[in-house]
Amino acid sequence: MDTSIDEDVRRRDRHDLILEILKTAIDGKVKTHIMFKARLSYAQLNQYVPLLVENGFLENHVIKRKKNLRKVLKTTPKGLRFIEGFETINKLWSPSANSSEKQFSYNTS
Repeated sequence: MDTSIDEDVRRRDRHDLILEILKTAIDGKVKTHIMFKARLSYAQLNQYVPLLVENGFLENHVIKRKKNLRKVLKTTPKGLRFIEGFETINKLWSPSANSSEKQFSYNTS
C-alpha cells in the first residue's frame, strides 16, 4: 500500500500557503494573479497578505502600466530568505534525503 500523498491532493498548511504567495510575488504581481496562481480563496488572500506585509515578507508597489497605476505585491529579501529556508527544510525532510543518511536506532531500555 502506497502511503505517499500527492502534492496536488493533500491539504496545504499555513507554511505551504505562505510559500506559494511569496513565490508567486517574486517579480511583483497584482492580488488577483497571486490568488489564482497560488490557488487561494479571496478570504485566504485577505488573511495572509496583510500579515506578510506587516511582517516584512511582502511589500506594496505602485507601477504604471500603459496609462494606469496598478498596485502590486512584491516579495522582499526577507521573503526570499523564507523561501530558501523552507525549501532547505523540505529537502531535509524528504525520504530521498533521509535514505542516504545513516540510520540511528535509539535504545529505550
